[in-house]
Amino acid sequence: MRTQTKITVNALISLALLLFPAILIFVFSYFSLQVEEYYSNNWYPAIGNTLRMITRNVPFSIGDILYILVGFSLLIGLIRWLMAAIREGFDLQTIGAGLIVLVRKLLWIYIVFKLIWGLNYDRMGIAYQLNLDTEPYQKESVVQITRDLMDSLNACRKQIKDTIIPEQSFDQINREAFRCYQGQSMQYHFLNYRNRSVKESLYSPIGDFIGFTGYFNPFTGEAQVRNDIPRVMVPFITCHEMAHQMGYASESEANFVGYLTATSSKDVYFRYSVYLELFSYAQGAEILLYSKEKDFPAFENMLKFNKTYLDSLVRRDRKEIRQFFQKRKNNISPAFNSLYDQYLKLNKQTAGIDSYDDVIGWLIAYKKKFGKI
Repeated sequence: MRTQTKITVNALISLALLLFPAILIFVFSYFSLQVEEYYSNNWYPAIGNTLRMITRNVPFSIGDILYILVGFSLLIGLIRWLMAAIREGFDLQTIGAGLIVLVRKLLWIYIVFKLIWGLNYDRMGIAYQLNLDTEPYQKESVVQITRDLMDSLNACRKQIKDTIIPEQSFDQINREAFRCYQGQSMQYHFLNYRNRSVKESLYSPIGDFIGFTGYFNPFTGEAQVRNDIPRVMVPFITCHEMAHQMGYASESEANFVGYLTATSSKDVYFRYSVYLELFSYAQGAEILLYSKEKDFPAFENMLKFNKTYLDSLVRRDRKEIRQFFQKRKNNISPAFNSLYDQYLKLNKQTAGIDSYDDVIGWLIAYKKKFGKI
């Protein structure tokens, strides 16, 4: 099959036919209430459940295989176009035809992505569903929520009698995460998770270079989690990725939904996992707020207090997690993080990759309304 190297009327018509629905979707995305009502609460749940029903019984990640196939397809297409261009010459017709093909493919990806999951970036979200008032938080609120999380961390760690935390299997964690969602759906009907489809990532060996611990594939509905990280991190990451499967696209919302579900578990291992993660976010917010005041003694006292307040075993567990990632630091991961940061900003998460930390605002609002965390 010859690669098209000239601009044709049919090519322009097909481009226009794709551009029209893409514009409609783009305009619709600015009506958050309608997105919430018609898409996130009606259209998407049917799509998500269907995709998970198809992929749940496959023992490996179909999405990971799909990424490889798409990558090869794009590479082959580029090579064929370059060969045709070399054969016929690099003129404006050839370059234009190539650009039209590229734009058509990008429009297809945009349309499919938005319709099967991406419009969830534009919904009202968990604050609307729980009627939370997420005002900008003050330092005092962050200090208090950090103290609350340290209390929960210490209490959970004392219930784990072993000095070395016993590791649960990947299947055990998936099943308990599913039970957490089922249990919370009794109180919050919108957390009714069905057709569990969480897989071990085939890309775990390169996770340190790409900079991920888990991710969601919107085209197959699967959640993927690294299988080589400290196992105590996996319960919260699993609940976080399941939140993405439920249509919570925002990273802060996925973190908060992960918190809502994981802390409801009767398994102290799950609760400890979520408090470990959220304490890191809370202390990070504390550090940022204290550093803005440029009061070094207060900053130093805050760090000393947190260190002494935490149980010695909690400090040791956190140290082991830090050491795991420090040993695997590289110069490639920041580049991928930068790309993901731009992806988040393109999808209206203006804080980019820092939006993960916004879960602290949700926690403060939740405690303010319900009096607990």
